[in-house]
Amino acid sequence: MARGASRAGWEIYKNFNWHQQNIIGDQFIRSLDSVGANLAEGYGRFHFLDKIKFYYNARGSLLEVIHWLNLMRERDLVGEKPANDLESKLKDLHFKLNRLIKSTFKVKEKNKLRSKA
Repeated sequence: MARGASRAGWEIYKNFNWHQQNIIGDQFIRSLDSVGANLAEGYGRFHFLDKIKFYYNARGSLLEVIHWLNLMRERDLVGEKPANDLESKLKDLHFKLNRLIKSTFKVKEKNKLRSKA
């Protein structure tokens, strides 16, 4: 899902001129790519709290992307259809990411209870 959102964001970014890319686009695409990178890094971690930390970082980057997308809309730098398509992907991803964080906490608690038994 994160890579799909990154592809949609790249379609927006690549239509910017150099000035737009430099001012807003680079931060937008970096934060968008960071979502998937943090998810991958968190998934690869052994300890639950370490995983969750990276999942929180991914969520923070996702919210940053939404901020940049809203600014691009306000400044008429992105069309409604590409912006709506990306926003839909981000909302779905945000929901799934929150569930991933919650389920990781639950697994952590189950393991904690097992180790005490």
